[in-house]
Amino acid sequence: MDIEREVRDLVARREILKAIHAYMRGQDRLDPALQLSAFHADADADCGLLRGGPTAYTDFAQGLLAQMKASQHLVGQVDLDVDVDAGTATGEVYFFAWHRVGESGELGEAGDLMMAGRYIDDYMLKDGKWAIQRRRELIDWARQDPATDGILQEQVQIHLSGRKGEDFSQTRDWASGTSGREG
Repeated sequence: MDIEREVRDLVARREILKAIHAYMRGQDRLDPALQLSAFHADADADCGLLRGGPTAYTDFAQGLLAQMKASQHLVGQVDLDVDVDAGTATGEVYFFAWHRVGESGELGEAGDLMMAGRYIDDYMLKDGKWAIQRRRELIDWARQDPATDGILQEQVQIHLSGRKGEDFSQTRDWASGTSGREG
């Protein structure tokens, strides 16, 4: 067993997963720099509605998601095949995405658009960074339903998520006088 090669493989997998997670979190928090960090500068991305480089692709996704009240993207199984000697990898990433669309009085009644699909990716190691080199998004199914979560608006003690730098995960604005522990 080649321990050094095994360690490089584990590091590659960790760094590729970090890129996958940065992409998803960047979408949900409307953080274009974070989403863009998942790609190499000369990458190619294709979601069906747009094919282009990482900046055009990220701008398109950020613009589309900004029209929605909220979104949440969840990563499912990730199947990676890594060749550390060549500095390349391929992957299939399952995802589930929820989007709050519409709003009473604006775009019609609020609804939930749910989609599930996969990203078929090629990754490369360039200048010490593993990132997406090619991505194609495939949608396996989608559905749209009326929103039925009015309780979230009625219960003011429930912590709702935010976007564009205003989410608690980004501000960590703990209420003064709390230690994070009860009792």
